Amino acid sequence: MSNWIINHGLSAFILVVWMGINIFLFVYYYLFYDQGPQFEYTRELLGAALPWARAPAAVLNFNCMLILLPVCRNLLSLLRGSFICCGRTMRKQLDKNLTFHKLVAYMIALMTAVHTVAHLLNVEWYTNSFQGRYGPLAENLSMLDDSRELNTTYLNPIRSNSTTPTLFVFTTIAGLTGVVITLALILMITSSMEVIRRSYFEVFWYTHHLFIIFFAGLVFHVLTDFNWLNPLLQTWMWVIGPMIIYLCERLLRFIRYMQPVSYRKIVIRPSKVLELQLVKPGFKMQVGQYVFLNCPAISQLEWHPFTMTSAPEEDFFSVHIRSVGDWTEKLIKMVENLPEGGQGPKMAVDGPFGTASEDVFDYEVSMLVGAGIGVTPFASILKSIWYKFKDSDPKLRTNRHNHFYLLQVLEKETEERGMRDFLTYKLYLTGWDQSHVNHAMVHFDKDTDIITGLKQKTHYGRPNWDKEFEQVKQENPSSVVGTFLCGPQALAKDLEKKCVKYSDVDPRKTKFYFNKENF
Repeated sequence: MSNWIINHGLSAFILVVWMGINIFLFVYYYLFYDQGPQFEYTRELLGAALPWARAPAAVLNFNCMLILLPVCRNLLSLLRGSFICCGRTMRKQLDKNLTFHKLVAYMIALMTAVHTVAHLLNVEWYTNSFQGRYGPLAENLSMLDDSRELNTTYLNPIRSNSTTPTLFVFTTIAGLTGVVITLALILMITSSMEVIRRSYFEVFWYTHHLFIIFFAGLVFHVLTDFNWLNPLLQTWMWVIGPMIIYLCERLLRFIRYMQPVSYRKIVIRPSKVLELQLVKPGFKMQVGQYVFLNCPAISQLEWHPFTMTSAPEEDFFSVHIRSVGDWTEKLIKMVENLPEGGQGPKMAVDGPFGTASEDVFDYEVSMLVGAGIGVTPFASILKSIWYKFKDSDPKLRTNRHNHFYLLQVLEKETEERGMRDFLTYKLYLTGWDQSHVNHAMVHFDKDTDIITGLKQKTHYGRPNWDKEFEQVKQENPSSVVGTFLCGPQALAKDLEKKCVKYSDVDPRKTKFYFNKENF
């Protein structure tokens, strides 16, 4: 448990606080409407459905206030820069913004379901009360009006025997807006599933923008949905601040969209990987950061995140784009069909935005783990390390070892300068065919690797992470080790467990901190 607290303690505390606030709001407002004497007559008409409708509404207000903040990336980057004095543990929480965004969304979905079912019961019971099915008291209360409003409001909004629950839901503003925001929420959540987001990103991207309809409908829904019961439940009071922040975020994105971007170099790499070297006036980056790219010739609305592979010391920034979807395929084909010497399509850039990899220089020892195209953020880090090392930069704290898996870099340079211990790297090939095996058997005695040409031979199969972590721990018995991953979630879970397993609660001994790239 102590080892677990090293990596997850603060995250767990934040989660407990968030859940505690949700529980408090639900319980408080449930009791408020279930026992409050001012709602005695309403409870006579609706029974237990009143508190069951109002308590989720309070929780919905709180979470609708939070849902936009984790996706305000400029705000998060600003906070990350402001938290430098607060330590890396606090900054690590900002890297879990999308996880928190999903948790809040799930809570909104759950409370929406409870709120909707309770209101459907409310309409049914209102109708029955007006028709006298629950006795004379309920029938008389249904006719009770508010004389101060010139008989325009009633305790029971049902005013006709011909009104049915279905007709009421689809003919009132509260009912219609409720249907609209519920449908928008269902579409947003279902289109966010991993299989859809990975295979049909455009579906996810466009459907997710139904949040505009969701928030507009939410404000109108609450303004008409018996808000006189409690002014504190007026949603606009909760969401106006985050909505303004998000609007500023989108305004900044639009300004960046209009800023000119020029090409320095375009290179088609093997395996259909496109390298773009871009130049933008006033652009400043840190290692491991990412940008959003927009190509108006493909879509004026779609923005896609890409980690930068250049170093801050270079006079340009670069990205490597692998063909994994419609947008990337169209961009690569567009570049492949360019005439010789032709400029690439117009490109808009939003960013840069901060990531966990920015903290790589805060650790004495770093383990950089990249899988597939996930090696890209570490290319930026290693380039920057090399520049700082050559210039004897005093800010370079990672001065003892860099353990790097799945990426080949800097072998020749480090040997020429007599710095073999500066960088340790291992390459693992997890998939091969029989012809490759035969070739490897014939040339096994060569001094260089048959795949990379490097002196460090390629390993076949997956890494034995217990062995790797144990080796790092033995070589660095009193260090804080930062483990950085850009790769699949399954690998992230494995490495996260290893960081917990091999961390020591003794502050004088080795500790592993897990960091993962999230877009």
